[in-house]
Amino acid sequence: MLTVEDLMTTNLLTLSAKDTIGHADAEMKLGDVRHIPVVDQKGHVVGIVSNRDVFRALGRANRGKAIPIWEIMKRGVLTVRPETPAHAAVALMLEKKIGALPVIGDGEQLIGIVTETDFLAIAREALLKRST
Repeated sequence: MLTVEDLMTTNLLTLSAKDTIGHADAEMKLGDVRHIPVVDQKGHVVGIVSNRDVFRALGRANRGKAIPIWEIMKRGVLTVRPETPAHAAVALMLEKKIGALPVIGDGEQLIGIVTETDFLAIAREALLKRST
């Protein structure tokens, strides 16, 4: 059975709640990502920021004002474990209409992230196999 661990990205970009929206925007562009988990000093997930969150915040930000991530991050982030079946993770994402799930380990620290893009890659492979 395919698990989250089989799909997750472990080379992670993270933010702290004190980082600025401008910093998040730059990291997303450089890393070519649409979601960045926000972690505390112990590596625990305290929030998540999407490119849409950043875009909206930049659109209403006062020029020159550094807005901290904690003002726009989503709190109460849903997470999964590496051993979570992939079908259960995608079902949760569909049900909650979210694009990413941080993956946490035994110590509750962030160890990865699984995104809608990861699942689209699997869907593409399955569709290609079916069409041959």
